[in-house]
Amino acid sequence: MKKIIFFAICLFAVYDASAQGYYGPPRRRPRYREERRERPRQSQDDFYRIKVGLTGGLNISNTIDADNSNFSTNSIAGFNGGLTLDIPIAYPISFAPEVLYSGKGYTANTDYGKFTQRTNYIDVPLLLKVKLAPQFNFLVGPSINFLASTKNTYETGFITEQEQYYNNRGDHTDVSGVIGLSVDLSRNIELRGRYNIDLTTSRPDDNSYLPNYRNQVWQIGLGFKFQ
Repeated sequence: MKKIIFFAICLFAVYDASAQGYYGPPRRRPRYREERRERPRQSQDDFYRIKVGLTGGLNISNTIDADNSNFSTNSIAGFNGGLTLDIPIAYPISFAPEVLYSGKGYTANTDYGKFTQRTNYIDVPLLLKVKLAPQFNFLVGPSINFLASTKNTYETGFITEQEQYYNNRGDHTDVSGVIGLSVDLSRNIELRGRYNIDLTTSRPDDNSYLPNYRNQVWQIGLGFKFQ
């Protein structure tokens, strides 16, 4: 009986060893790798898209006498507004032409009283725009300015006289230089600031008693771009 039991134990041991050798050690279940979450792609740089826009703002204008350095006038406020275009050339430079209505002028105290002149122009700036940083731009270039109308007001303290002139022929043209900065407040809105000074002299109504002056204008405003 003992021999039978011993023989059975040996047989079971041999069978167990052979089974492990055949099937091999138990395999571990592979761990599932955690899926990597893809980071959202950055928005594509829209520098090379042509942008059309609108702009509006404030003019603070004055004059400089081309012949008399002692001549001085006071500033007046006006409005500027119109259409803008941004055409990319090669990063970071683009071409930025515009068509703007621009109110200019000045006031002066004379021996006869206060004189105020307001002139309305259609300005066509032809500017190069350089992106200095992601939100900052530098602009420089000439502007061709077409006189539309002139209004002269004389105040003597007793009476006020006004004279209005319209340039229907469109033959009075000035050329000015423009330098400025713009800040992109968002993808579609920018803050604009510029200095504009005439490179040619102006005498809008061709009267010899008026000074042979140059307009200088500080401009600030907002631009709205559409892509």
